[in-house]
Formats: sequence, structure tokens, C-alpha cells
Amino acid sequence: MADEGGNWERQVVEKLAFEAIKEQRRGRRWGIFFKLLTFAYVAFLIVLAMDLRGDTDAMLGKHTALVDLTGVIEAKGEASADRIAAALQNAFKDKNTVGVILRVNSPGGSPVQAGIIYDEIRRLRALYPNIPIYAVVEDICASGGYYIAAATDRIYVDKASIVGSIGVIMNGWGFTGIMNKLGVERRTITSGENKAFLDPFAPADDKQKQFAQAMLGEIHQQFIDVVRKGRGKRLKEVPELFSGLMWTGVKSVELGLTDALGSVEFVAREVIKAEAIVDYSQKENIAERFAKRLGAGAASAFSGGAVRDGFAVR
Repeated sequence: MADEGGNWERQVVEKLAFEAIKEQRRGRRWGIFFKLLTFAYVAFLIVLAMDLRGDTDAMLGKHTALVDLTGVIEAKGEASADRIAAALQNAFKDKNTVGVILRVNSPGGSPVQAGIIYDEIRRLRALYPNIPIYAVVEDICASGGYYIAAATDRIYVDKASIVGSIGVIMNGWGFTGIMNKLGVERRTITSGENKAFLDPFAPADDKQKQFAQAMLGEIHQQFIDVVRKGRGKRLKEVPELFSGLMWTGVKSVELGLTDALGSVEFVAREVIKAEAIVDYSQKENIAERFAKRLGAGAASAFSGGAVRDGFAVR
């Protein structure tokens, strides 16, 4: 009987111990959950504060407005016409803005997106004639990036900045040789003799190549006209100027593609005379960055476009 009583007591103790351990684990899980919830809440408040920072900065008094043009100029990117135009509009509309700096660090992109931004800068300059806008180049201002910069009053560069690439390119691949070796036959049915324009699986068509060359020439001429209009008599038209070549910041000043050496801080302090800088750039939030990364793989599989540029026609 004593052994049975001992076993009973032992079982009760073990059961109580197991229940205590379970309760501790349960409590630990809830503790982790609430810690994660608190962290997410704090992160949300930080992001919200960063998004609202521009509105707070706008109350600082007379200032230089800054808008960043960074990366490839494309409809779905951070340097899209929608984002840049909205940022510029906010910058010009602020009654405390003394001048605007467009900080450029872009290799180019869509000529359509670049053209929309260019036109918006010209419109805002006419609407707010007393507010100057200057482009300040960091690492690179090429192709569509320079197309946009040409709309500003003056362009400042670093001595080692890369500027230019006034040209257009269309490229692709030809697979006919590989297909012949593999014994693959291309079967394409179209309505319209040029529907399969520059088909990479068919031999190059001379008429289509001539048509494409004429189209690129037209876009190139639009680019040249914009540069001449924006730079005026400052431009020194050497034979290579519109050939697609690029130059250092120092050389670009000599050629009249840009005006002088200077950083954002220099232009704000010495040119605009408003040392306080307020950033009006529209940045991608966390949700947008996550969505872009999530869809990057799928998008690359379906994205296409026969035309890209030195200034990028997609």
C-alpha cells in the first residue's frame, strides 16, 4: 500500500510539473508574440514619421527644395515621371521655396518618361518664374537623365561626373544560325507583312532595318533639339557631341553641356542663397519595395521591348 501511495504521489507531482512546464512554454510563446507585435508597431510608427517628415520640413521657413532623380527612368520605378513630377510640383508650390535642386544620378531610361518630366519642368518654370531650378549631377547624368537636366536653368557637376550619351540604340539577338544547327524550323503566321518586325528567329530584313534606323534617327533628333533648346549658345557643337559619347564633368563644362562644378550644398548656399535644404523626393515605402522584389522574377519573364537606349527606348 505504501508503494502504491508513493506511486500515486509521484504521478501527481509529475503531472503538476508537466503542466507547469507547458504553462511556461505557453507564456513564453505569448511573450514572443507580444514582443513581435510591439516591434511591428514601433516600426510602423517610424516609417510613418519618415513619410511625414517632408511635411514637417516644409514648415522650416525659407529653404532650397531638393528632388532626387536616381536610377533608371521608368514608369514603375523610383524615377518615374509620376513620382518626379509630383515631387517637383510640391517643391514649387511651397511658398517657402527659394529655389529647386534636381539631384541627378541616372544612366537614362524611357524617353517617354524623360519627356514627361522635361515638359513638367518647363511648365513649372513658366508658372513660377521667380523660382529657379538647377540640376546637380552626382555620379552619372547620361541619356534620358541628361535629357531632363537640359530643362533646368543651369547644370552643376563634380569634376569626375559622367555626362552625355546623347544617342539612341535598339538591340536584340539573332538565333537563325543556332536554329539551323539544331534543325529547328520557325513557323510564324502573321496578318501584315511587318507584324513579325525584326523577328530574332528569322534572317534580318533590310527594309525593316532601314525603317528601324529611320525611327531611331527621329527619336535622336528629338533629343538633339531638346539639348539645343535647353543649352542655347552655351553649347559648343563639336562633331562628337551628339554621337552617344560621354564626358567627365570637367570636359562637359568645356563643351557647354553643363555650366560649372558644384555640389548640392554649394548650389543651395552660394547660388540659391538658402542654405536650409528640404527633401521633397517621393521615396518608395516598405510595402512598395516588398511588392517590387516579390514581382521582380515574374516581371522579368514577361518584360520585353525591342528598343532600348543609350537613352533607352523600351
